[in-house]
Amino acid sequence: MNPQENLAALYEPYLLQIDCPKWRETVLSTVAAMNDGNLPIMLGFLDDLPALKPLSHRLTEDNVIIDGNLTYNEQQKITAALRHLMPWRKGPFTIGDITIDAEWQCHMKWNRIKDKITSLKNRSVLDVGSNNGYFGWRMRGAGARQIIGVDPALISVMQFFAINHLIQDYSHVVFPLKMEDIPAKLENFDSVFSMGVLYHRRGPLDHINELYEALRAGGELVIETLVVEGEDGMAFMPPGRYARMNNVWFLPSVATLQTWLEKIGFCDVKLIDLHQTTPEEQRATEWKPGVSLREYLDPDDINKTIEGHPPPLRATLTAQKPATAQRLKRYEL
Repeated sequence: MNPQENLAALYEPYLLQIDCPKWRETVLSTVAAMNDGNLPIMLGFLDDLPALKPLSHRLTEDNVIIDGNLTYNEQQKITAALRHLMPWRKGPFTIGDITIDAEWQCHMKWNRIKDKITSLKNRSVLDVGSNNGYFGWRMRGAGARQIIGVDPALISVMQFFAINHLIQDYSHVVFPLKMEDIPAKLENFDSVFSMGVLYHRRGPLDHINELYEALRAGGELVIETLVVEGEDGMAFMPPGRYARMNNVWFLPSVATLQTWLEKIGFCDVKLIDLHQTTPEEQRATEWKPGVSLREYLDPDDINKTIEGHPPPLRATLTAQKPATAQRLKRYEL
């Protein structure tokens, strides 16, 4: 088989868990069209993982923990494969004696929001911009019935496969898709998460509308994005780069983001967390060497980016899709 066929075969047990023909068509056509020279190399790293039965795992602690009586040889093979898949941006993970200290300490974000969202027990979840699936595993630990992650970065997809090679839970998957690539108007997820995606979209309202259409009536959106301080109607478009990123488009105020959500049709919009990212939460590590947040900020003032823009302030909001269609609010003139 060619690399695309091998990847399609990896997805087969996951696709069997999804009762929606649109997903199969979308995923398999995307995989068949892949033209990434790194695909056969990364699949080779997955092939280097030892053949194992599903290992016991704990998904409710800060680290996604995978236990097992691994031999020294198995540990060495796993370590080598995981290191070939660097950099690890999301984590942390612990596999036996191996700890993947990722760039982002994602448990800090999860711990800030996990008790402020609707319980995920028995819910179907869409995780947009899922990276390697760390948050999806935490959602699974919170009782979610099925988690579909989408992320176009091949390295993230391969990191997910490496972790799930050890867990072997086909109710959680990461597909190599962007949000705009998934089947339109699915309207079947109980919860949709979009964390760290909105500011990368040129059309933020288009993204919010895509999230709205993926939710069932009565479902919940959890959205996290960079924001700036300001009144309703305020949104900052960074000239040039923002914290060295060249793909940052709009940073709304919290009030503006609330208005955007309501304009699309969401109701009961609530701010559940507002937090400035610090080098404690995002930093270079052995598993993601090089530069990180410290180098993205003004060396003399961490309350400014290296370009002099407002610092990385992140807001998380929840919003509900109405159980029945609603009109926008009327105002007395």
